[in-house]
Amino acid sequence: MRSQTFIPFHRAAIIGGGAGMLSGVFGVGGGLVTVPCLVAWAGMDRRLAHGTSLAATLPIALAGLVTYLVHGNIDWPVACFLSIGAIAGAIIGTHLLRVVPKNVLIMVFVITVLATATRLLLNSESDGRADLTVTMALLLVGVGVVAGTLAGMLGIGGGVILVPAMVVVLGMAPVVAKGTSVAVIVPTSIMGTIRNRRHANVDIRVAAVIGVCGAVMAVVGATVANGLSDQLSNIMFAALLLFVAITQLLSLRPTPLIDVTDTSFTLETADD
Repeated sequence: MRSQTFIPFHRAAIIGGGAGMLSGVFGVGGGLVTVPCLVAWAGMDRRLAHGTSLAATLPIALAGLVTYLVHGNIDWPVACFLSIGAIAGAIIGTHLLRVVPKNVLIMVFVITVLATATRLLLNSESDGRADLTVTMALLLVGVGVVAGTLAGMLGIGGGVILVPAMVVVLGMAPVVAKGTSVAVIVPTSIMGTIRNRRHANVDIRVAAVIGVCGAVMAVVGATVANGLSDQLSNIMFAALLLFVAITQLLSLRPTPLIDVTDTSFTLETADD
């Protein structure tokens, strides 16, 4: 099956560096940067870009995970329950990726990032969470399903849902929520990538370059996260999300260039 496209090494490295920094600082998968860049810079089909982004998330998340772990910023019980739901959600999301129309994917992506930006601008301070109950554990599994589904569909790792949910629902400190989110992203990206590879919705070579370059910056970003003001990081990230949302909405406008590119990619993958 043909599930590859051409992108210069330096562009993939730049994309990986940006995705890795975002992952480290904010506890997200990096797909908010990776997907739009792969579509704009490489002319990659959006479904292929989503799958490639999710694959690149794995090494980036692993690097960030180690750094957060060193600083003791991971809540393992919470990560466990979220992961149960996220793995199931990744299966659902990768299935939807194959059947949901392109414009619907874009709108889901935009709604997700705008909701996240709004949440980040709402200041919420916390010193920690209360003891887990059965009800809370079930709620965490449900949140994991939602995050995993979005990860499978959009290649974003699920952190944009996980971090706000942990801060708001559990009252967790933002830095611990970010570290825990990264821990959940690892199994989610593994499951999603396995399924995407079966359906030729991932370019492993591009994902490897982005992932390795991003892993280096993820370590830097996770270290920065320990000293960065929550308010400042939230404002900066919300501004980035707003920019990404605007660019994606503009991509909904029908143009001959986009139509031709999408058609050629569809024909190439259909031959396999």
